[in-house]
Amino acid sequence: QVQYVESGGGLVQPGGSLRLSCAASGFTLPRFPIGWFRQAPGKEREGVSCISGSGGSANYVDSVRGRFIISRDNAENAVFLQMNSLKPEDTAVYYCTEVYMTTSGCSLNPVNVGPFGQGTQVTVSS
Repeated sequence: QVQYVESGGGLVQPGGSLRLSCAASGFTLPRFPIGWFRQAPGKEREGVSCISGSGGSANYVDSVRGRFIISRDNAENAVFLQMNSLKPEDTAVYYCTEVYMTTSGCSLNPVNVGPFGQGTQVTVSS
């Protein structure tokens, strides 16, 4: 089974930027749609952004649209999440995994997707 490995998290001040990376452990990143999810303490996991297998379409949760950009480089075997204008409410552990496609594009539903890896911690604080 493919395992996904997230990296790039850290501590950043409000308004700052981070770039997260998602790679498949020991495998070529499948050309499946991939999604980023996050989970803050005491909250349920939520979908943040996802991208189709070709990279031609993407979806974002309303709270990050216009600030985050998802991309993929299948030649580099990675999916990226560029996070700009970060806010304290973006603080969470971020995960990536395979998602599924719907008639509206890739799905941000965190139910029945996976597997989830260890994630990478993003902390936005002054």
